[in-house]
Amino acid sequence: MSVPAPGSSQEQERAPARGAERVEGPATGVPPQLAAYRATIDNLDAALVHLLAERFRCTQQVGMLKAELDLPPSDPAREERQVRRLRALAEDSGLDPVFAEKFFAFIVEEVIRHHEAIRDAHASA
Repeated sequence: MSVPAPGSSQEQERAPARGAERVEGPATGVPPQLAAYRATIDNLDAALVHLLAERFRCTQQVGMLKAELDLPPSDPAREERQVRRLRALAEDSGLDPVFAEKFFAFIVEEVIRHHEAIRDAHASA
């Protein structure tokens, strides 16, 4: 699988049109308080998507650097430190640390997959 370089035309083609976060219009018959909560949730979901996109843009750069330096796609020691750090942040924030760890593991799995693809593309270039 080829991974588009940040800022490339291929990456830009995959970028959503402006305003894409406004998929759902105001619902009729929904109590105002529920509509307000949903609007907040929609805004938070949009922020999460934008943050994840930015994180993956950065990890793509890390993957390219690792490929250039012939470093492994995964760094288990760093991942373990990050898990401890994120579990503590989750506890401090009132978020279930088990959930935070599962979410982080999901993200790291995807990052490693990207790094492997970048490494493979770099090796065949």
